[in-house]
Amino acid sequence: MNTFKKTTLALAISALAGGAMAQSAPAPAPETSPITANVTLVNDYRFRGISQTNYQPAIQGGFDYAHESGLYIGNWNSTINWVSNTTSGYSTPSVSAPLEMNFYGGFKKDLIAPGFATDLGVLQYFYPQKGSYPAGSMLNPNTTEIYVAQNYTFGSLSGFGKINYGLTNIFGIPNSSGSYYLDLTSNFDTGIWGLTVNGHIGYQYVAGQPATPSGWSASTPNNISYTDWKLGLTKDFGGGLSLSAAYVSTNANASWWNTWTPNSYGSAGRGGAVVALTKTF
Repeated sequence: MNTFKKTTLALAISALAGGAMAQSAPAPAPETSPITANVTLVNDYRFRGISQTNYQPAIQGGFDYAHESGLYIGNWNSTINWVSNTTSGYSTPSVSAPLEMNFYGGFKKDLIAPGFATDLGVLQYFYPQKGSYPAGSMLNPNTTEIYVAQNYTFGSLSGFGKINYGLTNIFGIPNSSGSYYLDLTSNFDTGIWGLTVNGHIGYQYVAGQPATPSGWSASTPNNISYTDWKLGLTKDFGGGLSLSAAYVSTNANASWWNTWTPNSYGSAGRGGAVVALTKTF
């Protein structure tokens, strides 16, 4: 669920210097491809601070197509295991979905000024599933969100403010249409050894709560909206290869989130280190 990862088309501009000898002019730079791809190995897939893999590694990857007009489409995927095994309170297998697939499209353009891209789009989270949902269990986790983001660049500081709004129930939670997620992310390029400092804070509001699902104890906590945050470093090795390390945590209601997910993760949003190796093509 993720935050999924998007890249945009960078237009290559070749400056030809005037000279007496035509043959001495530099050759035009090759055009940048509108299609990019990425693959990542990570020790723990965190989506909005909540582990999607029971604190186990995941492999992730996707591609983007960005047109010079600002229109783009893309797909991003990750292995998961939170939609699997049995739903809490049931001893028989229910639903399994080993993969999360994100499909998205939108428009991203520097509408305010260079370095200040505005981004609007729609995002579909899709979980290929098998099995059925017993009464009182989670609903279908497939989720549709729309989003709007404003990117910013001030010298070595860049980032964005973003809001995602759920058009459907989000991730199998009943009555949760209208939920939203606020995201403020900043990155500071230190100019030293290719290191960038990364900071993030987010807030997940879950609509339709409190609501005790059928078959659940009335004592089940229902205050499930929460804040998550991240602080880390990214090392750029060049050639599209980067390594990131961050500390991620939340104040999520551990009792509710652990009971709601099919697997018991201990504290699904507890603090922990997330290390990822990414290659962009």
